[in-house]
Amino acid sequence: MAKSSSSLAIAARDEQSAVVLVVEGVLDADNSAALRDAIMKATLDEPSAVIVNVSALHVPQQPAWSIFVSARWQLDTQPNVPIVLVCANRTRREAITHTAVTRFMPVYPTEKGAMKAIGRLTNRKLRHAQTQLPSHLNSLRESRKLVREWLTSWSKPGLIPVALVIVNVFVENVLEHTGSDPVVRVDSDGATATIAVSDSSSAPAVRLQSPPKGIDVSGLAIVEALCRVWGSTPTSSGKTVWAIIGPENQL
Repeated sequence: MAKSSSSLAIAARDEQSAVVLVVEGVLDADNSAALRDAIMKATLDEPSAVIVNVSALHVPQQPAWSIFVSARWQLDTQPNVPIVLVCANRTRREAITHTAVTRFMPVYPTEKGAMKAIGRLTNRKLRHAQTQLPSHLNSLRESRKLVREWLTSWSKPGLIPVALVIVNVFVENVLEHTGSDPVVRVDSDGATATIAVSDSSSAPAVRLQSPPKGIDVSGLAIVEALCRVWGSTPTSSGKTVWAIIGPENQL
């Protein structure tokens, strides 16, 4: 049992081939990093899944749920290990579904239900590729080249045009606004793909307000128009900006 100074307790146990984390207390800015790191570390030995039971976790501020997305985007997290949530409280479970969390990890009412779902989750065909590029303008071209190669090898040619636009915007923002070497990552699970770029700046990516007149042609406005959903998620080393695309986003 681990307990933070901010009244967050995390208990871990092995359940068959999975790791179960039972989290109790109040999630806030002071202890969210501890929870994120605990989830990330639980994936390192590559269990069949990491089940996080948040039934007794209180989250006063709705944006705090994003810490679970942050755990998914930690560079050391094993992408092939499913992370699933358990929440017995129906109202709280519905609140979770209204965040970006369930875009990356499902939520179940019971641990038993989560355990039953593990087989289906581990049998999914998850594709993953990642590389770090230098902080140089040539990385714009290289990132597009790599994304094209990855999606082609995964038989996702229809997603390539929009993916190239998105990765170009993300890498360009890293080069323009940070001194970071961008880390480009693409995941594909079924019909969708997630395009993500990480950097070492903690400043979130924010879409600028649309001008009172004229057309908003900012990079993130274009990304928002082309994808299902996008977000900027803090990580222990900076942030990850991501976008999910599907068949309806083909150009």
